[in-house]
Amino acid sequence: MNMTTKSISNSKVDISNIKHTPILIALILGAMVAFLNETLLGNALTVLMKEFDVSASTIQWLSTAYMLVVGILVPITALLQQWFTTRQMFFTAMLTFLVGTLIAGFAPTFSVLLIGRIVQAIATGLISPLLMNTILIICPPEKRGATMGLIGLVMMFSPAVGPTLSGLIVDSLNWRWLFYFVIPIVIISILIGLKYIQNVTELTRPKVDYLSILLSTLGFGGIVYSFSASGDLGWSDSKVYYSLIIGALSLIIFVVRQLKIDNPILELRAFKFPMFTLTVVLMFIVMMSLFASMTLLPMFLQTVLLVTAFKSGLVMLPGSIVSGIMGPVAGKLFDKLSPKTIIIPGIGLVACSMWLFKGINPETTLTQIILMHSLLMIGLMFVMTAQTYGLNQLTPELYPHGTALFNTLSQVAGAIGTAVFISKMSSGTTQYMENTTNPMDPAEKLNGLTSGFQGAFTLGFILVVVALVVSFFLKGQKKEAKATQLLHNEN
Repeated sequence: MNMTTKSISNSKVDISNIKHTPILIALILGAMVAFLNETLLGNALTVLMKEFDVSASTIQWLSTAYMLVVGILVPITALLQQWFTTRQMFFTAMLTFLVGTLIAGFAPTFSVLLIGRIVQAIATGLISPLLMNTILIICPPEKRGATMGLIGLVMMFSPAVGPTLSGLIVDSLNWRWLFYFVIPIVIISILIGLKYIQNVTELTRPKVDYLSILLSTLGFGGIVYSFSASGDLGWSDSKVYYSLIIGALSLIIFVVRQLKIDNPILELRAFKFPMFTLTVVLMFIVMMSLFASMTLLPMFLQTVLLVTAFKSGLVMLPGSIVSGIMGPVAGKLFDKLSPKTIIIPGIGLVACSMWLFKGINPETTLTQIILMHSLLMIGLMFVMTAQTYGLNQLTPELYPHGTALFNTLSQVAGAIGTAVFISKMSSGTTQYMENTTNPMDPAEKLNGLTSGFQGAFTLGFILVVVALVVSFFLKGQKKEAKATQLLHNEN
């Protein structure tokens, strides 16, 4: 009863005269630069280490801090969207991103550069859930697949093309252009938003539970930090396991509290919708494999096949382009067909690519890797429609919470997946070298690296098979979304 009442109250906002396309352009441009910046510094870290005379363990904070801040902020966005209008959220996010980009671009020291990255991350944590929630409100369920296909293109293509752009810019221009070239895109997004962004949500301004915000920050922040830092510090480091313990305990208390208080900052009752819960599990597993693969593949190319950073980015570019083409196609097919006929074959393609990757060795050609990576990206574009299907199951007042859950768990999955896969790769390499009779032989060192990468991709294959099994429990029809569609039509 409570849910129905809230859903009807949301219908007070008139969205009948809203111009969808320019709103989506403004939001997608903002999300594009935000997602791009997650991987844009990938091939520039070595250059930045020399520029600022810092170690590898220090420079990695440019990436770790970004993911950490996003992981902390995203859960709170569901609350923020109930307190601030769509326009206020959008302009706050984009102006914050612009400020962070300017700080980073003109940074005289590493500390200032890190501050700029943190400010950018704050904006990313705001814009991503805002984009998803706005789409759920202004697009009827039967048309969301095509729109989400475009979002999938942004979410997959932008981070994937980051290393290529990074290598190109660093090789031909000063590293500061990594930030300079983003500025015009942000300004265009802001100008379009000034004219077309409209408020699409009704503000309820619920009571703010500051203890829940603290628990959320400690919980998600502690877990993301521990897994991100484990790759560099190791699990035996006190900072890593204490962060994990504090994060896990805080998260448990956070969950219990959200289920008891009247105005939770993250409505966990969304998990009462079985298909939503199933898609969250499915996406968590797939996102673990995605983030890990995006980290492992460039490492394999540069350490085993000995290609340059820029060339490794070029090798991954065709897959990114293919994903850009297939994203909208997958979305349109989702609107016409049942979820299972899109999602299951997608996971099947991801599983096939992982099966092929687990056999890579020094004899593997770049052409073969391009084909395997392209197959992976095509499969992922189809799998991304699972997020649309899961959100379609929710009633409108749960949209902000559903998008916050998906975005938060994506960051957590990325941190966990990257740490687990790199740890598996490192342990596999170490184990091989301990058993070899001539560990100083360069050929054996190469074999050791190969063994490590094969073990990591084998783990990825196993996880994707688990996701494939989970996908068979999805319902073939979108019956659960009918109530949501009726409520949307009433608007």
